[in-house]
Amino acid sequence: MREAIRGDQRVDADALVDRLAAVRRFLDAVDGQVPDAQLVAAHTVVERAGTRLELSRDHTVVALAGATGSGKSSLFNALARLDLSPVGVRRPTTGVAHACVWGQLDGANRLLDWVGVLPRHRFVRESALDADDETDLHGLVLLDLPDFDSVQRSHRLEVDRLLGLVDLVVWVVDPQKYADRVIHTSYLREFHRHKDVTLVVLNQADRLPPAELPRVLDDLRRLLDADGLAGVPLHATVAVDPAGLTALREALERTVAERQAALRRLSGDVDTVVAGLDELVSADAPATGPDEAAGRELTRALAGAAGVPAVADAVRGAYRHRAVGSTGWPLVRAWRKLRPDPLRRLHLPGPAAGADAPEESLVAATSVPDPTAAQRSALGLAIRSVADRSSAGLPAPWPGAVTTAARSRLGDLPDALDRAVAGTDLGMDRRPVWWRLVGGLQWLVTLAALAGLLWLAAGYALRALGLPALDYPRVGEVPLPTVLLLGGLLAGLLVAALARPVIGWAAGRARRRAEKRLTGAVATVGEEHVLDPVRAVLARYGRAREALREAARR
Repeated sequence: MREAIRGDQRVDADALVDRLAAVRRFLDAVDGQVPDAQLVAAHTVVERAGTRLELSRDHTVVALAGATGSGKSSLFNALARLDLSPVGVRRPTTGVAHACVWGQLDGANRLLDWVGVLPRHRFVRESALDADDETDLHGLVLLDLPDFDSVQRSHRLEVDRLLGLVDLVVWVVDPQKYADRVIHTSYLREFHRHKDVTLVVLNQADRLPPAELPRVLDDLRRLLDADGLAGVPLHATVAVDPAGLTALREALERTVAERQAALRRLSGDVDTVVAGLDELVSADAPATGPDEAAGRELTRALAGAAGVPAVADAVRGAYRHRAVGSTGWPLVRAWRKLRPDPLRRLHLPGPAAGADAPEESLVAATSVPDPTAAQRSALGLAIRSVADRSSAGLPAPWPGAVTTAARSRLGDLPDALDRAVAGTDLGMDRRPVWWRLVGGLQWLVTLAALAGLLWLAAGYALRALGLPALDYPRVGEVPLPTVLLLGGLLAGLLVAALARPVIGWAAGRARRRAEKRLTGAVATVGEEHVLDPVRAVLARYGRAREALREAARR
C-alpha cells in the first residue's frame, strides 16, 4: 500500500473513523480465512482506537521514555516545576507510571483509568501561585514511565504496554548512552511510522563541553535518520536549568494547543497495521473465480463419481427393453416383461414413475454403483485443480483457505450426487407415439394370424367330424386362412426386424439426452458444494483487499 508522511498535516477525525471502519471490514472479511495470530495487531488497534476516540479529546497524553540514568524523573519534575512525591518520581526500581495533569484532574481521570495509572500516582499541576503561567499546557497529561532497560522484565512489559496507548512519546537519552543499541533497534526504529508524534531530547546536555554538544547532536541525528525518524524534533535539555527546557516546553505547548497528537498517533497505528496486513492481500482479486476449464474438469469427475455413464447406459437399455416390449410381437411380450428393467434395477424412475409419481420416489436412494478408487481419485484431483487455478497468484494463506473451502463439503457430495441422479428427469416417463402405432400394427397382424389359425382349425375340426369341408377363399393357389396365418407371422417378424434399428437409434438418443440432463444435475451439485464455497472465499478476499485499500487512504 502507498505510504505518505503527514508532517504537520492535520488528521481529520471523521476520516480516521472511516479508516478504522475499513480495518473492521477487513477483519470481518478475513475472519476464519487468515490465522488469528496474524490479526492480533489489527484487532488491538481497532479496539484501542475506538476506546481512545471515545475518551477525552481535550487531553494529550505525553510519555517520557528512556533508559536508566537518562534523567527522565528529573525532567518530569522540571517540566512540572514542582518537587512531586519523591516516592513517585525518584523511583529506581518501581514498575508503575506516574502522571502529572495540567488543568482539572476530573476531565483526565477516565483517560488515566484506561491508561492504567493508579489514582495514588496521579498529580495535578494547579497552583494559585502560577497565575496564567501554566495555562498553555492545560490538557497535558505527562507520564513518567519506568526504565525500558530495567533488570525487571515486568518493568519493560509495562513500558511496552504504555507506549502503545500514549499520544506522543518524548524519548530521553543522555550523552553517555544516546547511541545504545537497545533503544535504537528495539524502540526508536519501531516508531518510524509515528514520527509525527515522536520527540527526542538529549538530556543532561550540560555535562558536555559547549564545543562537543553540536557534534553529539549531529551524531544523534544521523542515528535517528538511520532509524527512519528523519525530521523528528531533536532538542538538548538541561533539567536543572529552566532555560534548558524552553524548546521542549514550547513543543509541548504547540502539541497541546493543536489537539492533534491523539489523532496522529492513531492514524500512525492504522498505517502500521495496514502495512503489516498488505502482504495478505497483495495480489489483485480474481475477476471470475474458477475458470471454465476447471469447472468442466470438475463436472466430468463428478459425473464419473455419480455413475452418470452407468445410468445413461441403463437408460439406453431401459429404452430398448420398453420399446421392444411395446413394439414386439404380442405373443412374446409377456416373456419380455419377465426380464428386469435396467432403470428399476438402479432404483431409478421406472415405467410407472413420472410427473405424477410420489415425490419421495424421486429422491430415494439409488442403487447406482459406488465410485471406483480411480473415480474417487479423479474427483479429488479435479477439486484440487479448481482450488489451485482459482487461487493462483494469491498470497498466503489464501490458497490454503481456497483449498479448504473447495473440500469443505466433500463429505456431503455422495448423498448430494445420489439425490441429483434420483431427481433428474430422464425422459422415460412417456411412451412415444410411434411405439403405439407399431404396437397397434403388431396387434393387427397378430390378430390376422390368429384369425387364419382359427379358420384353419375350424376346417380341420369339420373334416375330423366328417362334416362337409369349408370352402376357403384362395389367394392364387393358397387358401386365405393360410395366407392370414403365415402372412401375419411373417409380417410380425418383419415389423419387429424393421423396428429394431429404429429402436437402437432412439435408445442412443435417449441415452445422450439422459446423460446431458444428468451431467447438468451433477454440475449443479458441483456449483453448490465446490465452486460456490470457492467463490465465497474469493469474494472475501476481494472485500478484504478493497477494505484495506480504503484503510490506507488518508
